[in-house]
Amino acid sequence: MTQDYALRLPEEPLARDKNIRDPERTAAAILAAAMREFAENGYGGARINEIAARADVNKRMLYHYYGGKDALYLAVLEATYVGIRSAEVDLHLTDRDPVEAIRELARFTWQYFLDHPEFLSIVSTENLLKAKFLKECKGITEKHSPLISIIAEILERGHRQSQFRAGADPVHVYLSIAALGYYYLSNHHTTSIIFSREFVKSEELKRWGEHIADMIVSYLRV
Repeated sequence: MTQDYALRLPEEPLARDKNIRDPERTAAAILAAAMREFAENGYGGARINEIAARADVNKRMLYHYYGGKDALYLAVLEATYVGIRSAEVDLHLTDRDPVEAIRELARFTWQYFLDHPEFLSIVSTENLLKAKFLKECKGITEKHSPLISIIAEILERGHRQSQFRAGADPVHVYLSIAALGYYYLSNHHTTSIIFSREFVKSEELKRWGEHIADMIVSYLRV
């Protein structure tokens, strides 16, 4: 059951035995700590000292693995996008009926936003920076192309089966799914006051997830 929404960031890295050299675990601990720090405080407010303390390493070790704040933020940004794109692959959407595939993508994206609030926070931070660091991410377009190709295949198959109308833009479809979830969560503090309604209660979150799926499918129907 969907829980009430709150900023639930990844768990702090497990304490490591300083006598054991474990490069992969050390790098992962630093990355996880950095993701928390950047998600909570943005790029400008994040502090290397805090990241090192969270990861239980000294700053020299942090610089050895990531080379500084900019490089570490870039690594966090890349990991943020890789996380959701990798999870989408496991949906096997091309094996599903077109309508159910679109519904599943909508439900998945909404649940991913709920389960990974750090994703929304990091993306918001990067937008405030006008995609300064995203422009430096190698192959960022290629990382997103498979998803858009999958959506395009689903839309075409749905059209051939007389379930979807012709001409729907796969990028528009994905942006609509993401936007309906992103706006709801990023603005829930103000909308809850304006409409006198607790939008982050579990029952409201569940209803909104189904609303997103219904909206997208209704738009695509013949």
